[in-house]
Amino acid sequence: MSEQTPSATGSKSRVPTWLRVLIPGVLVLGWFAAFGLGGASFGQLSDVSTNDQTQFLPASAEATEVNELQAEFRDDDLIPAVVVYAADDGELTDAQLADIDDQRDGFASVEGVDADGASPVIVSDDGEAAQVVVPVVSGEPGTEAVEELRALIAEEPVDGVTAAVTGPAGFTADLTGAFAGIDGLLIAVAFAAVLVILVIVYRSPLLPIIVLFTSLTALCTAVLVVVTLAAADILLLTGQTQGILFILVIGAATDYALLYIARYRETLATEPTKWAATWAALKGSWEPILASGGTVIAGLLILLVSELNSNKSLGPVAAIGIVCALLAALTLLPALLLWAGRVAFWPRRPRAASDDPDQVGSGARGFWGSVSRLVSRRPRWVWIVSTVLLGVMSIGLVQLEADGVPSSEFVLGESQARDGQELLGEHFPAGSGTPAVIIGPEDDLQALADVALATDGIASVAVLASDSPSGQAEVTADGIQALGPPGTPAPEPDVVGGDVLLQATLEDPADSLEAEATVKELRVALDEVSQDALVGGTTAVALDTNEAAIADRTLIIPLVLAAILLILMLLLRSILAPVLLIASVVLSFGAALGVSAVVFQTVFGWDGADPSVPLFGFVFLVALGVDYNIFLMTRVREESLVHGTRPGILRGLALTAGVITSAGLVLAATFAALGVIPILFLAQIAFIVAFGVLLDTFLVRTLLVPALAYDIGPAVWWPSKLARPHDGRHVGGHDGGDAPPAGDGDAPARVEATAVR
Repeated sequence: MSEQTPSATGSKSRVPTWLRVLIPGVLVLGWFAAFGLGGASFGQLSDVSTNDQTQFLPASAEATEVNELQAEFRDDDLIPAVVVYAADDGELTDAQLADIDDQRDGFASVEGVDADGASPVIVSDDGEAAQVVVPVVSGEPGTEAVEELRALIAEEPVDGVTAAVTGPAGFTADLTGAFAGIDGLLIAVAFAAVLVILVIVYRSPLLPIIVLFTSLTALCTAVLVVVTLAAADILLLTGQTQGILFILVIGAATDYALLYIARYRETLATEPTKWAATWAALKGSWEPILASGGTVIAGLLILLVSELNSNKSLGPVAAIGIVCALLAALTLLPALLLWAGRVAFWPRRPRAASDDPDQVGSGARGFWGSVSRLVSRRPRWVWIVSTVLLGVMSIGLVQLEADGVPSSEFVLGESQARDGQELLGEHFPAGSGTPAVIIGPEDDLQALADVALATDGIASVAVLASDSPSGQAEVTADGIQALGPPGTPAPEPDVVGGDVLLQATLEDPADSLEAEATVKELRVALDEVSQDALVGGTTAVALDTNEAAIADRTLIIPLVLAAILLILMLLLRSILAPVLLIASVVLSFGAALGVSAVVFQTVFGWDGADPSVPLFGFVFLVALGVDYNIFLMTRVREESLVHGTRPGILRGLALTAGVITSAGLVLAATFAALGVIPILFLAQIAFIVAFGVLLDTFLVRTLLVPALAYDIGPAVWWPSKLARPHDGRHVGGHDGGDAPPAGDGDAPARVEATAVR
């Protein structure tokens, strides 16, 4: 470390004392201002956030076109809420039906309800249930309207009748309710987990507070930027994106802080002043920190090529969070630690391990010394066994069904919409209230209706008709049916731009995979009648969303791999090492996903997953998993330049073991905190990423990567100069690249111990 002292001394002579005080002071004041403004912006998150699934669709999706055309048939942007009533015993009585009709009239007083569009009370064929379709405006007013409808039927119950509000508006309200209040809860859980880990790791009262303040400031700044851009309609912010942003910033900022602190603790023990120690720590940590953040940012920004708007929205939002985490870790944290100095580590004293042969390499004592000796003595066995173990874990991938889940399963725990949907399906066609929407030429109306009626899974067809008392008229094989006494003329269908709007009631729940199959079959059949016919509606939205998510998964995963591989090649000045690192992380991802699939089915009873779950899991796990390999291999390269490749591997392993393990535990704990949000998608992401990070931390980074690199030797740096046999000489004058290969008993350990000493 003596070569750093002149540099530090030079810095001391070149930078005046007043400037050394001014620079950190300005940085801290600037971040304090961002902290205050960002904290105030938390209250605006709900105002700029949406959970409307139709906004996530790509513009080219057929369901998107239908949504846009529907607005021309209806004045307002409405979604249906279905109020379902079921008799507790037998058929509904006349008195109960009268009470239901009175309650239906009361719905008109609820703000956000389209009173003119509400259907009459529709009684089931078995006479045991009834339903009322109540259109409500979309967005937050509609969610509030659903809650008022639920309050109304709860406060004025019909005797002997069970009632619930379901339908698309009901599910949206439940989804919004699941995200309600997540700001404080999620942050509290995440910070509590991080605080416990940091106190255990550092055994210091002040340092954990400095780290948490840095992370919280980064989060507040990210929220300020995101809210500003979302309010200007530049970004789309959703509830799930908001939750991921919180966790990602807290976890990443803490990880980067841990890496800097590890360097700062070393340099404090070797540099003459706090200023010199700060610059030496920044010099040794800025490159791996920026590279680590760069891999995550690259992976996130690649989501911009996604077809699905929900994926596109996550990319820039989360990337902004990572940028804020990077800036805080490289500016605010050093400034705070520059002021605190050694006091930050009290009651422990900072000391450097890099020059102590008892702390690094195969001669180190304790757990990491044992790991180093295992890697040096049996590297080939270690990496082969590790690879086989990961391969066995990956077998669970055959059980993963990531082709979509019903929207009724989105919310974990209690859901009135889900209960109402089950009640509806017992007495009506399960798709009642949420029909498939067909828009096509007026001249083809009967042909379109005939095709729909002939499609398995469709119970009935109606056409939008303002002349009808209910606003629509049934269409059968005999044409549009009249409502009223004999001789009443059939109503004229509404025509907009030469098109009519048909509604096909599905026999299966609108959010089911069976209903999606029906819509898919209907689209194919209608194409043979009219190329201008389009099919949309709730089921079509889910179908197009799933198909777009699968297409995104196929496109984005290779692009993310290529981007991260390029970053690693530039960082490590090598081709072979980055390829091996990427391969190890991909294998780790497969293992994490395989184990998760088994746990989801056997432990939690979740039978499926959203198609975006593997994609998001991949982006986070690969980008974040590579972080730990970056932390390890940049230090290994640094040590290899002085001591040789094989000694450098063992020294790098020992020197980074503590910080990487701590960082892995912190990141796993923060992502696990997502589990407090009762949303299936986030719960699955939380488990996959948390388990995968732990797998990367304790198996891939600790055993697989060091053992594989040690077995390969200097060639791992190919084609850089470090791969040549006589490059990278260590202190003893022996070429680390000439260390005996693994498997020769204790020879590698003896050579290593000699090299270190």
